[in-house]
Amino acid sequence: MLIDTHCHLDAVEFDADRQQVIRSAREAGVQSIVIPAVERANFSVVRDLAHSFAGGAYALGIHPMYVRGAADSDLDLLRDLVRQSLGDPRLVAIGEIGLDFFVPDISQGLERERQERFYAAQLDIAAEFGLPVLLHVRRSQDVLLKYLRRKPGVPGGIAHAFNGSAQQARAFVERGFALGLGGAMTYARALQIRRHAVDVDLDHLVLETDAPDIPPAWLHEPERRNAPHELARIADVLGELRGIPREQVVRATTGTALRVLPRLQTSYIA
Repeated sequence: MLIDTHCHLDAVEFDADRQQVIRSAREAGVQSIVIPAVERANFSVVRDLAHSFAGGAYALGIHPMYVRGAADSDLDLLRDLVRQSLGDPRLVAIGEIGLDFFVPDISQGLERERQERFYAAQLDIAAEFGLPVLLHVRRSQDVLLKYLRRKPGVPGGIAHAFNGSAQQARAFVERGFALGLGGAMTYARALQIRRHAVDVDLDHLVLETDAPDIPPAWLHEPERRNAPHELARIADVLGELRGIPREQVVRATTGTALRVLPRLQTSYIA
């Protein structure tokens, strides 16, 4: 069975048919869906949603693109909520956290400094409670790795939507991270991502949709909303690129997801 390791199922795009989206995912073989938070306002939303269906799981964190609107006190709230939720097996990670140097307005100056401060603080929370992290990685691989080297207590996690170099991929893997592959891999022009899909050991890859974003190549206008049931065809693409059957892809990526997000094992069978 498949695991969607990164899906924003709480997004407004799913408000009209969220329960049908969950049913369609289950029918497509998606056994578990990890729902990351992005800001204080949806901490309780992702938690409650994860508890509303079998196989639901969640992560708590402040996304780098939401740092601008966050208060410093949100970090204290996050730490307190994580501490209070350690007994909840559906809490599987700190995330979505990281750095985004693609968006010009937040990639330099005080905005960048604030991003880095929030990222470092959330790594501290992950290390304190022994939780893996779901990393937002956009033109920021080396800086993300710099902070990870300073925080050896962070027990790995997933480099979401990874699109760095082969050297950077190895560096994340060496620090206990899996690389997240999703809709971007399905485009023939995504040469670097497709190289990682082939060259990185299958035991270091996981599947994700980032739904409703990063639609795969077969979704066209006007309906471009990605959804977790697309993970089955994404798995097929990975199998085609590697020349292996879907069953091997599913078995390996599911095993990797359960290894890098060990608390997911309880949610996966719930």
